[in-house]
Amino acid sequence: MRLSFVWAILPALPCLLVAAEPSFHRDVRPLLQKNCAGCHQPSMKSSGLDITTYAAFKAGGKRGAAFVAGSPDESITVKYMTGAMKPSMPLGQPVLPEADVAIVREWIKAGAKDDTPVEATSSGPSVYIQPPVITALRFSPDGRQIAVSGNREVLVHNVDGSGAPKRLAGKAERILSIAWSPDGSVLVAGGGTPARFGEVQFWDPRAGKQLRTAELTNDTVFGASIAPDGSKVVVGCADNTVHGFEVKTGKELYKMSSHENWVLSTVFGVDSKRFVSVGRDRAAKLVDANAGQFLENVNQMRGELSAVARHPKKDWIVVGGEERIPYVYMMDRPRNLKVGEEATLLRKLDRQDGAIFALDWSPDGNVIAVAGAAPNVSLYNAETGARVAACSGHNAGIYTIQFSPDGKRLATGGFDGMVRIYNAADCKLERSFVPVPLSASSGGGLQ
Repeated sequence: MRLSFVWAILPALPCLLVAAEPSFHRDVRPLLQKNCAGCHQPSMKSSGLDITTYAAFKAGGKRGAAFVAGSPDESITVKYMTGAMKPSMPLGQPVLPEADVAIVREWIKAGAKDDTPVEATSSGPSVYIQPPVITALRFSPDGRQIAVSGNREVLVHNVDGSGAPKRLAGKAERILSIAWSPDGSVLVAGGGTPARFGEVQFWDPRAGKQLRTAELTNDTVFGASIAPDGSKVVVGCADNTVHGFEVKTGKELYKMSSHENWVLSTVFGVDSKRFVSVGRDRAAKLVDANAGQFLENVNQMRGELSAVARHPKKDWIVVGGEERIPYVYMMDRPRNLKVGEEATLLRKLDRQDGAIFALDWSPDGNVIAVAGAAPNVSLYNAETGARVAACSGHNAGIYTIQFSPDGKRLATGGFDGMVRIYNAADCKLERSFVPVPLSASSGGGLQ
């Protein structure tokens, strides 16, 4: 483009910069999901109102229609948001900022149109022609069940293979992390639909019922982890932030912005008062879990990090990523550092055959499991760093691994769509299965 042309059109730019018409899907829906979906969603329709879809929002609740197209001042949604009707909404919290209320007002004034894309509307359980890539799996605290990611759902299987899986179908296209509360009463799934929204889902896994959901950012979220005391969950985001939530209520507690790139994994310390987050900016950041306040970097920054796991009884962590080397660190510095010193480093393990995507520490603290782009899992003695076993059978990358609560088994999942459960002592394969129901036309099924 010639500079003369640029200068020629500059006088006309004010005429070209016309504000886009308010959008329900782009502007209003994320605002409602963040502030209102905790109480007004299918499993908890306070006052009979569900705001999770345009149709449900339009239908209104016990107080009548949620909005009157073209008339924001007559719409009870605006009245509750501004405090003109009591109690003001969100319930028990300050009224929304004027800028947020203005978004809703302008959308209603413009006709309150529905512009939700067809592909963003869930139309029942996913149908599978072939196994999807497995990006998350987690054993229940009692070890009897294992939750596995699917397309727009989490599938909860009995580890012994009995019965059909319980299907927890949500909105997010991809589920990238799963976490159970210590008592097994809540399951949290983090994911989203790429380039559209990130989502944190809270489930009652026993009833198969969604408790609440929170939408974050305009891309997927990663690395959901729940504190050992069950009070908080934190997730990383593609906008370089970390968000903390109260597990019991789903209330967002804080948003932390100390990372400089995507945050891909998190883990709490033993006492639940701190957590470590890692990501593409190469940093393992230690954070005050109550205030969401950055404390310091734990590691010396090398390559991008995608995974972190903690010793079950000590504040020691293992991190790994694109450099292919797992590093074991103490979360706390034993002394003040000198320039170039890395006093928190305990040891480093072997260089892997590919980038590291997943890590776990055995419940007894004796073994570290490492997996990634290479089609096998390496097991290391956590004290000596010696490789003690390798679990094979995958034919492509492995994205998620976990030891069972009793430490006797190791579950893996990845690109080939198969869950494999190994004997953790000798890596002997005990069971493998496709976690999703395949359609008859696919010619496949459970193995």
